[in-house]
Amino acid sequence: MSVTKQTVVDIVNEASVKMQDPNYTAVMVGGFVQTQNPAAQFISAHAEEIGGPEQVVSAIFHAALLALCFQRAGNRSVPEMSFEDLDRVAGTDLAERLAGVQPALHEYIFSNVEDAKVRDLLSLLALAMDLVS
Repeated sequence: MSVTKQTVVDIVNEASVKMQDPNYTAVMVGGFVQTQNPAAQFISAHAEEIGGPEQVVSAIFHAALLALCFQRAGNRSVPEMSFEDLDRVAGTDLAERLAGVQPALHEYIFSNVEDAKVRDLLSLLALAMDLVS
């Protein structure tokens, strides 16, 4: 299933409004950790590499928004990704591969995330979400 640019725009606009609630980020991050524990553990395992706990929370928040995009596009939650699913999509040219299968999500990641390592993690997660959805 392809996530449209309009779906991404809608999710981002909704998130922008909801960000005024100081609990919104915590709810999004906590929800993702509960429903996508292996993916959250994968991000956490890269904490030192991406700049520490704050970057982990930021990456998980972006991953949660990506999952919302898939949920909205497919009318169902993203099934829990396993470590095997993450391994299946791992490799080189993550961004290029994501641009080929989910261009709107690629654009979102590269427009909103400055750190190249975080972009790679999110590209891998988006590819895994595409795989399991």
